[in-house]
Amino acid sequence: MLTRKLKALKRQIVESQVWTSMFRHDYDDTPRNRFLQIMANVWLHLHPPKIRRHAIRVRFTWCMGGITFLLFLVLTVTGVVLMFYYRPVGEYAYADMKYLEFDVPFGMLMRNMHRWAAHGMVITVWLHMFRVFMTGSYKPPREFNWVVGVILLTLTLLLSFTGYLLPWDQLSIWAVTVGTNMARATPLLGHEGPFADVVGVTPRYDARAFLLGGSVVGPPTLLRFYVLHCIFLPILASLFMIVHFWRIRKDGGASGPL
Repeated sequence: MLTRKLKALKRQIVESQVWTSMFRHDYDDTPRNRFLQIMANVWLHLHPPKIRRHAIRVRFTWCMGGITFLLFLVLTVTGVVLMFYYRPVGEYAYADMKYLEFDVPFGMLMRNMHRWAAHGMVITVWLHMFRVFMTGSYKPPREFNWVVGVILLTLTLLLSFTGYLLPWDQLSIWAVTVGTNMARATPLLGHEGPFADVVGVTPRYDARAFLLGGSVVGPPTLLRFYVLHCIFLPILASLFMIVHFWRIRKDGGASGPL
């Protein structure tokens, strides 16, 4: 009796929409299906054997996904260059930015390329999500990739937020002060947010204290934002981009018009 119930529960989970959006069903072991699996394998064939006509039309795709990835590459290259001249220490950070901008050859160019590429990436991600929503590209079988895209949007905003503090001027310090104060009201994570009493979140151990490394914006905050901006968030975004691109290929490329 218990075995029958477990089998029924397993079948119900496997046949649910959440499961089928993440995992594909098995294929019949036939020569044709084996050939299709090899041709659709992104590791064996980077470019798909067949591309739908609408997938290469700029008026349909807007190329926002590709432009976003290009800007991410620009941010990666310019960010690595900026790291050579920047020290995430409270007494040196602002002076390093001034030195980079006015004394380093092409330093102002590198910083402005990084800055404007960051602004552009936020805009293109929003436009990409808007295009996907308006063309219905989030519908089955692409629900899972839509969730991955929402996560990438969140990571993009977090990258922009954490990078805003690194110049260590008055504008960035007070902007991060406002932003981290809003984190106090985060559900489940902030001590002033909903369900804080249920989880047991206190002012010393909530999202704001984690971001600040104390009670106010200071040198520990700068170091934490630097690590998040330069190491943790880029690696996480890269992993989700790999999954995102792989699922686009797995789901048959760009979806067609409604």
